[in-house]
Amino acid sequence: MSHTIIQNAFQALAGNDPDQISAVFTEDAEWLSPPGNATAVALGVTHHMVGRRAIARFFAEDFPRLFAHDVAVSFHGSHTDGERVTVEATMTATLADGHHYTNDYCFVFELRGELIHRVREYVDTARGHRMIFGEAPQQPSPTWP
Repeated sequence: MSHTIIQNAFQALAGNDPDQISAVFTEDAEWLSPPGNATAVALGVTHHMVGRRAIARFFAEDFPRLFAHDVAVSFHGSHTDGERVTVEATMTATLADGHHYTNDYCFVFELRGELIHRVREYVDTARGHRMIFGEAPQQPSPTWP
């Protein structure tokens, strides 16, 4: 049952229909991505969405502005533990500027009944920055004693 909920969620996200997206999340759902991730930076949006409306708006309106074409998610595995589902996946897409995007993700979905209550997204942020901006984010040089 949990796998079906997650599959339905990814289908809703791919459809860019805010009503279908909202229907798979609790009213007070949260989506947490790494702070400073390339998608949030490029779109000028938050990395921590709160509420099904905010999540639906992001995937229906903001996400397609960056990931313009050929968005596909390949699933590599999943694990269910009660109301928690962990999914490993690779997302590919054509960016709005025509460049190719590919990155690996790990999602931890916390369910409440048959709806998603919280998503924690883990992604290779340096690779995301290279894919979207053409370079890795600047890191401070280590200071040695």
